[in-house]
Amino acid sequence: MKKIFHITGREDWRKLRNDKIPGGAHTYSKGDDQFSANSPAALVRGEGAWTWSDDGRKFLDMAMGLRSVGLGHCYKPVVSAVAKALTMGSNLSRPSIYEAKFAENFLKALGWADMVKLCKNGSTATSAAIKLARAYTDRPLVARCAQQPFFSYDDWFIGSTVCPRGVPRQISELTVQFNYDDLASVDALIAKHPKQIACLILEPATDRDPSPGFLKGLRERCDKHGIVLIFDEMVIGFRLALGGGTQYYGVTPDLATFGKAMGNGFAMAAVAGKRAIMELGDIKDGRTKVFLVSTTHGAEIGGIVASQAALNVYQTKPVIETITSFGAKLKKEFNALSESRGLGNDIRLLGLDCMPALTITTNGQPDPVLRTLFQQEMIKRGVLIPYTAPCFSHGKRELAFLLKAFDSVAPVLRRALDENRVRETLVGPAVKPVFRTVN
Repeated sequence: MKKIFHITGREDWRKLRNDKIPGGAHTYSKGDDQFSANSPAALVRGEGAWTWSDDGRKFLDMAMGLRSVGLGHCYKPVVSAVAKALTMGSNLSRPSIYEAKFAENFLKALGWADMVKLCKNGSTATSAAIKLARAYTDRPLVARCAQQPFFSYDDWFIGSTVCPRGVPRQISELTVQFNYDDLASVDALIAKHPKQIACLILEPATDRDPSPGFLKGLRERCDKHGIVLIFDEMVIGFRLALGGGTQYYGVTPDLATFGKAMGNGFAMAAVAGKRAIMELGDIKDGRTKVFLVSTTHGAEIGGIVASQAALNVYQTKPVIETITSFGAKLKKEFNALSESRGLGNDIRLLGLDCMPALTITTNGQPDPVLRTLFQQEMIKRGVLIPYTAPCFSHGKRELAFLLKAFDSVAPVLRRALDENRVRETLVGPAVKPVFRTVN
């Protein structure tokens, strides 16, 4: 394989990364503290549902680029479309012909939103939605779902987590929290902060469906109290349904944010919504300006063309159905195997078929040490599985490979549990939560 960078000798990628990059990666979710010590130090390429490391090892990829690759690595229709478009330039000095046409096609696919603003990452999109909500309501407070792990790297969210260092206290105090599937907690917030809450932001679903009436109840409360309802569709958009939870559950927000699988791994995200709110970011005469999103690379041609090519595939092939079917089979067969090997109470796949949640516990509590041992042993057998994110390229071959690996790993885990030697069986430290007060 031709190398892009000129490299002399064999690089110590782990050392190089941690010496030159804070955290050793440009996203904390790819950091060394999220993987067992025997995980590949660096990956060099991916194809379909597989990826290769710098030392030549091949892995079945169950993480798929932090769930951003919904079709498969190097999916040919997407790559070919981008390669062709880039011969025309990547960033032009006026809006390219691709911008308006993709906006039209994207909004048509959603079916409910009137306008869309493109950007390069999910944090930018969610923060844009927050700014719009505050401008529209002229209220200061953001109410975010407490149980959902990540909305943005910006201060409005990070200040409400267990690692708020660097965020002024005054900003942290502007974010309040409600509980998922708990309308009473929403009512309590509204009562405590009358006419102060600009928006409610949440993922419509993460590892399970919402209880009947929950999303509808949020919609009703937002309408009654003049609050903007924001759905974060970063993860389940293009996975649960093309239009995410909005389409699947039939409850329409005021604003929604998309990203990850939107560009099949190419950098693209979006905030979309109702015209009355979105047009606050317009430049029409006589209006007080809301400086919404203005990024040099937000409309970079490669990302837009990748997103359009991916959208074409989603609209012409059974992508959602295939992902969901694979996930359902994986859950059923994985859990049956786990049960038969005496691990049914400890290691399971639960939740949505399109994105089964890998649950690893001891005595009902999350166990990062056992999770690390599971990762470690699966990596030895060629499976990279910090969590599960099925894609269109996962099929019978990949399912059989994963189950065979787990069948081999299960006795190792069972023995370590029986002998109370889980930590001693690790070749390095246990994984840690991304959000923690002290490293």
